[in-house]
Amino acid sequence: MTGQVIVDITMSLDGYVTAPGADVDHGLGVNGEPLHAWVFSGAPEDGEILDDMTARTGAVIMGRRLFDVVDAPHGWNESIGYGADRNAPPPVFVLTHQAPQTWRLGDRFTFVTDGLRSALDQARAAAGEKDVVVMGGGAVCYEFLAADLADILNIHLSPIVLGGGTRLFPAHDAKRLRLEQIDIVSTPSAHHLSYRVIT
Repeated sequence: MTGQVIVDITMSLDGYVTAPGADVDHGLGVNGEPLHAWVFSGAPEDGEILDDMTARTGAVIMGRRLFDVVDAPHGWNESIGYGADRNAPPPVFVLTHQAPQTWRLGDRFTFVTDGLRSALDQARAAAGEKDVVVMGGGAVCYEFLAADLADILNIHLSPIVLGGGTRLFPAHDAKRLRLEQIDIVSTPSAHHLSYRVIT
């Protein structure tokens, strides 16, 4: 039995997953940190959602732009990053046109240059019976949804209006998606929404 493919991302009320000005030094955009306030809120419900998601995760998929952020000097390290609190953090498969010559974070990362399906096949093989989590950036999350490769969409809806930045769904010509809401948890820092993707 294989796990599910879960697109899991935080979004503002106006549909952005970063503030304007996202780059290697500003992964969430300039002054975009409040978007992820729920991660650091200390509220038990927020913590349980984060802990449950990481415990279920057997592999992670991300895009190259997000990788460049987490591999930057102020990015992930041994104590910060997806699954950093686990003895064996999950492997990460990075979608890219070209693998970097060097990177800081070691052999946990595999670079995939031949598309979404290849990344997913490799991630599923690594995950075994656990879930594959597509964590970003926004374009990669949308590509998995538009290609009908995701089973679940988790949106952590942050109580902030950013007014611009990186959108999860394109403003024009986005693919129509049918979703079935399967869970909702509300905390002061976010509405945690889970949907089954209906293909």
